[in-house]
Amino acid sequence: MDFKKIISFLRSHTLAALLANLGIAVGILLVVSVFFFYIYLPGTTNHGKEVQVPDLTGKDIYEIDKLLTPLRLRYEVGDSSYSADLPPLTVLAQVPKAGHFVKEHRKIYLTVNRKSPPTLPLPNLFGEGGAGSLENAEAVLKSAELVRGRIIYRRSPNYHLVMEIRYNGRVILPGTRVPKGSTIDLVVGDGAGPRDFVLSNFVGLAYKNVLLRLANLSLHLGTVQIPDDVDTTGIEAFVIKQYPEPGDSVSIGDPVELWIGPKGYQIKDQQDN
Repeated sequence: MDFKKIISFLRSHTLAALLANLGIAVGILLVVSVFFFYIYLPGTTNHGKEVQVPDLTGKDIYEIDKLLTPLRLRYEVGDSSYSADLPPLTVLAQVPKAGHFVKEHRKIYLTVNRKSPPTLPLPNLFGEGGAGSLENAEAVLKSAELVRGRIIYRRSPNYHLVMEIRYNGRVILPGTRVPKGSTIDLVVGDGAGPRDFVLSNFVGLAYKNVLLRLANLSLHLGTVQIPDDVDTTGIEAFVIKQYPEPGDSVSIGDPVELWIGPKGYQIKDQQDN
């Protein structure tokens, strides 16, 4: 049967021709389906083609392209953290993890090391009532991810009492923000100082700073008084009077009474006790 007779047969309106045309249509559909699902689709979606994710941790971020491009993988920096043990812009973590198999063109999400450490407020190392010991200060610094640096001894009857906190050679107060991992030096008592000493002049100093000085001197805060015509709400208070007075002799553990008010306030004579 030649080609013309086949065409003529298929165009005839017989039942056999109808069945033949249906069979040809089904056959074409099967061939197209096989081509689409088993040849074209896998080729465009990388079906069955997977690559193993390399270990990127510890690598510089600028090296990642060289490692992933040959594998037809991509990356994105999804987060940042800080580690003092690794250089800045080093990969700290990755998702998916090394060793996992993924399709080509999959995106790897990276966590990189920050260029500079985050800051945190310096914790109070003086302790309640100024009873902060060196041992306690070391534990607090470690928990805050800070490093205890030099121990500087100062004459004081209280052995290992924290008297002063220093960062980069300057005195700092609790609450001051310092970089994470910073080295903090501590000035502590040597246990050999005299129990009696002359009281300093606190008048004109900020109230919060005087509280720290009292703690450093192992003195207790006595009563705190505010003149009747003074409102310290929402302002920084300063010491306007003290008792014992400057130059008086005091002993370790003595209370010190303070009068506070706005900066530059002159206390009236009738309010003196």
